[in-house]
Amino acid sequence: MYNRLLLCLLICGVLLYYGVPQLSIGAEGLEGIFAFAWLVFALIVISGNLIGLLYRPKGSKKSLSQMTNQRKRLKLRQYQ
Repeated sequence: MYNRLLLCLLICGVLLYYGVPQLSIGAEGLEGIFAFAWLVFALIVISGNLIGLLYRPKGSKKSLSQMTNQRKRLKLRQYQ
């Protein structure tokens, strides 16, 4: 989960890097509304991913082998 959140932040940063120079926030009409909405949604994505990184549970650092062992035990229980 940690890697996915970092990847989403990186992709959002790249989109902001290329997108912000193309937006004209001071424009009137639909163009200005679109630019403002695009920036608001980008900030929502960034804040959501940062919250996910900062407030993840302490016990969520299970290794892949522990998770696969737990799944195998559950499957064995179902078949017995």
